[in-house]
Amino acid sequence: MQTILGAGGAIGIALAKELPAYTNKIRLVSRHPKKVNETDELFRADITKYEEVVKAVEGSEIVYLTVGLPYNTKLWQNTWPVIMKNVIEACSVNNAKLVFFDNIYLYAPEKLNPITEEHLVKPISKKGKVRAAIVQMLWDAVKKEKIKALIARSADFYGPSIKGTSILTEIVIKPLSEGKRSNWLGGTEFKHSYTYTVDAGRAVALLGNTFDAFGQTWHLPTAPDPFTGKEWIEAIAKMLGTKPKYLVLNKFFVRSIGLFVPIMKEMVEMMYQYNQHYVFNSDKFEKRFDFKPTSYIDGIKEIVKIDYQK
Repeated sequence: MQTILGAGGAIGIALAKELPAYTNKIRLVSRHPKKVNETDELFRADITKYEEVVKAVEGSEIVYLTVGLPYNTKLWQNTWPVIMKNVIEACSVNNAKLVFFDNIYLYAPEKLNPITEEHLVKPISKKGKVRAAIVQMLWDAVKKEKIKALIARSADFYGPSIKGTSILTEIVIKPLSEGKRSNWLGGTEFKHSYTYTVDAGRAVALLGNTFDAFGQTWHLPTAPDPFTGKEWIEAIAKMLGTKPKYLVLNKFFVRSIGLFVPIMKEMVEMMYQYNQHYVFNSDKFEKRFDFKPTSYIDGIKEIVKIDYQK
């Protein structure tokens, strides 16, 4: 049995589509789970409750933690440590290996070109400090031999059929598809990497089913030489057959909008990612598994084909 905790999110769904290549016993766990594959086993659980997590993980060989909490700092601070503690203990009790899908918020904000697995862990944001703390919890458990685990780390992601969880979708793809003006955070002259969700799902499944991948951090396959903000907007607009209209949102503008739009308030502390080149490197994974990431043009083309062609 291979179990996905947080199965309803963009990465959980992408992962569920890939796991049948390895097993026909897949359990999808969330508060309101829905089948991705015909043979999926659905399990309703609140993973902030330890007893429910233990039951959800029971009988599993591999557990994937792909939960995506709402973008709220206080919620992250209060909930993520509880979730990680519960999942570590549940995996230990059930002798299950853990794959944790992570982001790059824990990294130091300097020299984000390139960002490798060896990047300094020194977050300046509140959300980044939460991520650093739960990652330390995980590695402490591994060091004590409570569990076997690995971290699958992604850049910001984009992909087909995802809503509300991709900043690129929300501020660029969606408004341009509606003939509206798009927005860009920080400077449009800076390169910005995005991990394609289809690649991420395939890679996480592969890592979970590779014995010697455990005990390590892996950057998920992400196309090299990313577009600048301006190039992202122009490429997406061209695919959608519309004009590349956009407004640049600086930190002051984002903070002002945050007075009325809560999620924009949460973006202020992350602006450092958009005021410099942000180039995510996945050479380690690509070389180990001979994996070529989807190009940005092909990724945009597939999104438009699936979600926006009339």
